[in-house]
Formats: sequence, structure tokens, C-alpha cells
Amino acid sequence: KEFLVEISGTTVTITCPLTEDNIVWDSSRTKPDTKERKYVIENHDSSPANVSCSSGDRKYEMYLNARVCENCEELDALTVTGIITADLLITFGVLILVYYFSKDRKGRASAGAGSRPRGQKMQRPPPVPNPDYEPIRKGQREVYAGLESRGF
Repeated sequence: KEFLVEISGTTVTITCPLTEDNIVWDSSRTKPDTKERKYVIENHDSSPANVSCSSGDRKYEMYLNARVCENCEELDALTVTGIITADLLITFGVLILVYYFSKDRKGRASAGAGSRPRGQKMQRPPPVPNPDYEPIRKGQREVYAGLESRGF
């Protein structure tokens, strides 16, 4: 059998698995004075505690490590699912809007940081020829005489 622990704000309610009426509670934090099945801890400070309940020769023990806060709100699974779904739909809508408004600007030239200012076109000199691939000139056939065409 297990303890039933309920947390609401800073109040922690522990229900003992024993069904008898005369239950003795023991806690490492405070000495409870109740004899009922439920032990209520008001203004719990989130510090861990060992709690036990016994009746006769039967004793149940548990380690209580409950985090509590004064202004917490409890959300059910449906609310969390709704928040996540709404967030995804809003993100998808913004993505579609950005795509729609940027679609017609693809062909236009922009004056961004990478573009050059329009003005006189500067002529570049021709590239320096690579001496390994120098073209054959008339009268210089002896340089290439050792090369023969191969038939494939």
C-alpha cells in the first residue's frame, strides 16, 4: 500500500495507507498530534522529511521531498496541450507571412552590404596564362614533338 500525498500551495496533506482509527504519526521535522488517517502540514518549507504512520505492530514509512510554492498554478494536460498547439500555429502563421512577403523580392537587386556601388564599370586585365598550358604557336612544334595523339 502507498501513501496518498496532496499538495495545494504550501499545504501538504498525507493520507496513511492504514485504515484503523488510532494512527500514530511520526515526522523528522515536527511531532504531529493527530490520530486520524490524514496528516496536514501547513506552511511546508520544501525541506525533506521522513514521515511514518503506525497502528499496533504495522508501520509505514516514507521520505517526503515535496516542492511547494505560494503562488503556483496547477495546469492539467489539456491546458498544456492547448498552449503548445497555439504556439505552433502562431509560429507556422508567422513563417507563412514571412515567406509570402519575401517571395516577390527575390528578383530585385538589393543595395545590401555585399553589393557594389553602381558606377563606371572597371575593366579587369585578362588572367595571367598558365605556362603549363601554353598554346602551340607556329614554329614551336619541336617543343611538343614528343606528344602523339592516342586513339581510343
